[in-house]
Amino acid sequence: MTNHMNNLLRLLSLLLMVATATTANSKTPNIVLILSDDQGYTDYGFMGHEEIETPNLDQLAKESTVFRRGYVPTALCRPALSTLITGLYSHQNKTTGNDPARTPANNAHAERAGKDARELLLTHIDRTGALPLWLAKKGYVSFQSGKWWEGSFERGGFTEGMTKGYPNPGGRHGDAGLAIGRETMTPVTEFIDRSVKAETPFFLWYAPVMPHTPHNPPARFLDKYLKKGVQERVAQYYAMCEWFDETCGTLLDHIDESGIADETLVIYVTDNGWIQKEVGGYGPRSKRSPYELGTRTPIMFRWPGKIPPADRPELCSSIDFVPTVLAAAGAEGPHDFPGLNLLPQLQSGETIERDTLFGESFAHDIADIETPEASLLYRWVIKGHDKLLLTYDGAPGYMRYPPQHAEPQLFNLKDDPKETENLAEANPAKVEELSALLDEWYVPKQRQAGKLAPPAG
Repeated sequence: MTNHMNNLLRLLSLLLMVATATTANSKTPNIVLILSDDQGYTDYGFMGHEEIETPNLDQLAKESTVFRRGYVPTALCRPALSTLITGLYSHQNKTTGNDPARTPANNAHAERAGKDARELLLTHIDRTGALPLWLAKKGYVSFQSGKWWEGSFERGGFTEGMTKGYPNPGGRHGDAGLAIGRETMTPVTEFIDRSVKAETPFFLWYAPVMPHTPHNPPARFLDKYLKKGVQERVAQYYAMCEWFDETCGTLLDHIDESGIADETLVIYVTDNGWIQKEVGGYGPRSKRSPYELGTRTPIMFRWPGKIPPADRPELCSSIDFVPTVLAAAGAEGPHDFPGLNLLPQLQSGETIERDTLFGESFAHDIADIETPEASLLYRWVIKGHDKLLLTYDGAPGYMRYPPQHAEPQLFNLKDDPKETENLAEANPAKVEELSALLDEWYVPKQRQAGKLAPPAG
């Protein structure tokens, strides 16, 4: 009888251990998005930059699954962020640019609705919904900090946040939220502390306006690059990259010191690229452009004990962010998403069975807030290392670097990562093959490839 009782107690103890382990393993993870602003994909230590020092992001890369061939579908601030929060391409969520242009079409929309076109643009997120809303159904709290274009933080479904949004003063893209990183980290760390104390899973949107202009880094960073002999204006940008890296270290250290690293999925991405000019401003083929230094970004996933560190050769896109996060949280969206849920492959290390990515570029100012094609300038597809770029006759409005040529552009990114040699004329069959993939993605009905928009006026 005693032996029987002992065996029963051991069995119960074992079952309790299994149940406890299962509960721990299935605990809903916290989600932290780190979003860089205007940073070239090469501009990190771990990406091989010879001057820029990013020790904290280098460490994150060592602890993460890293996709060095990551991309954003639309390389401009607001559309890039809108894709991240809605899980939809710009032509689907209709937020294709930063601001509504003063066009007859937008004036007509405003007159019919009796509202400013800027307010009407905000209604797009009302229609699509957003990630914080879907996570809230699984008990998540959420916090918005940094850049945010879609009105108040509440409009995006965040339970807490810093941005009041349009029409409040400075509400175009962040108002009070823009202090994060540059001036303070306290709102973010206090939100984490509250969530940990309440034992509530959380989603953190950390999107400081860094290394975005103004390039006004602390002297301790700037002096370092000036002493290296870097030209002053370029040194300011390099120093901004390191200052941003320092803020990421502050955030990651706080997560680790709070004892929640193993319960937290950290994802890193950039909104668009950057080429710093010595005279100031950004160069062509970077921000706003469909070229590699505009659309490419390292994408990282850190979840200790769940996602093993790895350097992945496959393609990855920010369009995958929402479905992957929803899967990690055990949550669901209101519809299917065009991106992939990468979680199974991130955890198993198995190859991602996808060799094709798509993207699109539009004018900075939206010609028609209800018709995305009105501002369509480019569409691109990457299959393996082949990239096709088609130009369209959408209205560019005011652009620093509008399209100059209408012919197809074909590049081999493995041999020519800087996209200097157009192979289209010598490879018509490849152009036809990749053009067909673009049309399988979607077919523009109002714009024509191979044409430039007529001059305004």
